[in-house]
Amino acid sequence: MGVLLLAPIIELETQAATSILLSSYDICGGVRIPLWPVNGHDKYTTFSTGKSTNGTLTFLKTSLIDPVVCFKLRIKNAAGKQYHLDMAESEDLSDVSIDSDLEWELEQGIPQVEDPFIQKYIKGREALIEQEKKKRHDALFKSTFTPISARAAKTLSRIREKELATTWNPSYDDSISAASSKNGGNFFPGMMFTLARDRMEKESTVWRIIERMPKGALLHAHMDAMFDIDWLVEQVLNEEGLCILAPEALKDDDTRQDGMIQIRYADHPTGSTDGNGNGSIWSTHYISMTPVPITLAAETFPNDGIEGFKRWLIGRCVISQDESFYHHHGLDAIWQKFQRCFLTIGWMLFYEPIFRRGMQRMLGQLADDGISYVDFRVAFKFEFRPKGQEYGEPGSYMEFFRAFDEEIERFRTTEKGNRFHGARIIWTVIRSTNNRDMVPNMAECIRIKKAMPHIIAGFDYVGQEDKGRTLADLVPITFWFRKQCVEAGVEIPFFFHAGECLGDGDSTDQNLYDAILLGTRRIGHGYSLYKHPLLIDMVKEKKILIESCPISNEILRLSSSILTHSLPALLSRGVSISLNNDDPAILGHGKNGLSHDYWQTYMAFESLGLEGLATMAENSIRWSAIEDQTQGEWLKEISEGYLGHGAKAQRLKEWRSGFEKFCQWIIMEFPLEDDEYEDDEGR
Repeated sequence: MGVLLLAPIIELETQAATSILLSSYDICGGVRIPLWPVNGHDKYTTFSTGKSTNGTLTFLKTSLIDPVVCFKLRIKNAAGKQYHLDMAESEDLSDVSIDSDLEWELEQGIPQVEDPFIQKYIKGREALIEQEKKKRHDALFKSTFTPISARAAKTLSRIREKELATTWNPSYDDSISAASSKNGGNFFPGMMFTLARDRMEKESTVWRIIERMPKGALLHAHMDAMFDIDWLVEQVLNEEGLCILAPEALKDDDTRQDGMIQIRYADHPTGSTDGNGNGSIWSTHYISMTPVPITLAAETFPNDGIEGFKRWLIGRCVISQDESFYHHHGLDAIWQKFQRCFLTIGWMLFYEPIFRRGMQRMLGQLADDGISYVDFRVAFKFEFRPKGQEYGEPGSYMEFFRAFDEEIERFRTTEKGNRFHGARIIWTVIRSTNNRDMVPNMAECIRIKKAMPHIIAGFDYVGQEDKGRTLADLVPITFWFRKQCVEAGVEIPFFFHAGECLGDGDSTDQNLYDAILLGTRRIGHGYSLYKHPLLIDMVKEKKILIESCPISNEILRLSSSILTHSLPALLSRGVSISLNNDDPAILGHGKNGLSHDYWQTYMAFESLGLEGLATMAENSIRWSAIEDQTQGEWLKEISEGYLGHGAKAQRLKEWRSGFEKFCQWIIMEFPLEDDEYEDDEGR
């Protein structure tokens, strides 16, 4: 097969054994070579040049699909200075084959790329692509690109292309590939997150760059799932006076996996063991709800003592790699484990001394990852226990909010926190809660809002949408809550979860309709929104942001990997979106922040680019609930953006300044050759 290519010629100068990356366009010794996929082979492939003879270069390709495929680049001195790329088997590399293919095509009257009408078609094609790009989410941001940011985007794109051909090629490093026998040693960009994470963090230059990117605000994060689980377990074991108790003995693997447990402070724990396991929480002799010192329980754990205890407790709080693979088990199974994780975490986290220490650590991690503000979601169904107290005040969360407020302000006085603009809380209620239990919870939300208005940012319903009450069912109680807010003189806007489902037209999917009708300012997840053309238009018109959580959607079995996510369908329609991490500690991120979701998205989607990531970071600030606003003020400040006069306009300017410095760092750290940059400019 032959493919005729055109290029403005200078000359071809390449030394033998030079590694060359051919992509859509590339530079080869001063020649710009447009390259299309040939015979279905990926266009991102590394070639090594063989010897150059009579103007012909042989490119040998290593491929798992076809290891003997070769390419030849032949310089022809005919008028028009044409270049011919020929694909052939390794034993068929004669100049004759190249010449004969071209001559045969000309004899058959097959049009050539340089023919005027083919060139006209190509120009029309390019114009169509550019026209469509104007509809995308990042069109406005891209139009404001400075020369520095444009060059940084090109540089990062080049690094990405090289990683696609090397780091994410199974033949790149057999030792790393073999480490993932679960995937047959196959590596590719956009593969399942839990398989990709180690290579991403250890081998990817793109990862190192994205870690440094200023990411603006984190808008969708459930606070309970933001604290490293292994750290929490160590804190519990080292905190004086903490005990473990359970309604029944944790006597076997089943009860240890699914049985309810509590971790509380106790002045005088009564649980003990006689050395033979009698009285132990792990034995049938355990007396229900007897507090056992947690260090004693760890030492007497049946499987490997303290180390086994740590593994057991961590395992109750995270979705394992294996569990993340089992998509065929369905959504309900993974959600059952997911919701149990929160129960165990709550007993460790919401003891005041551990919570306060954890806040400082977690906020430091977020600041290190380029995050300057957070809207936390918290489901108020836990018991916050002050230091040295076994129980908290039932139904009251004032002590929690005081601790939260104090730790935010304390962090902002530190070196890491001097550019951190704060955090607020979106009060959430479990959507399966009945109205009788929901009313006092909503009343407590309003009470806290009146006492500490700067902390409460909004309201939401959380939990598995498929199993909980729909927003349609919650409409009456939602209107009651809104009326109570008006009577109390407080503004508590809605930031509803909706469309976190696979349905198409079922009652869960229809939560999207109610979220919009009820006036939500943002939509959590919105995974199924791409199926609703009218709602897409309404979301854009009403300036509603989608809080997308790609890794969470994968592990909770909405998408098999980032490659099948609905995100690009929404981006292409111009929907405003921010990227979020949702529940990183439970979902196996291993590192707090947004870099994992940013990296997965950037590497998976060709059309995104740095401009796409930057647009979503900018959106996160524009749609942040950093201060109380009426609906009119909210929409006005979103529309004005950088031109506004409020807090968000100032934060946007600070972020853009940081982004330009980040772009400057990219081009200084990873300089492009001038001819490479000029070549990209010509695309």
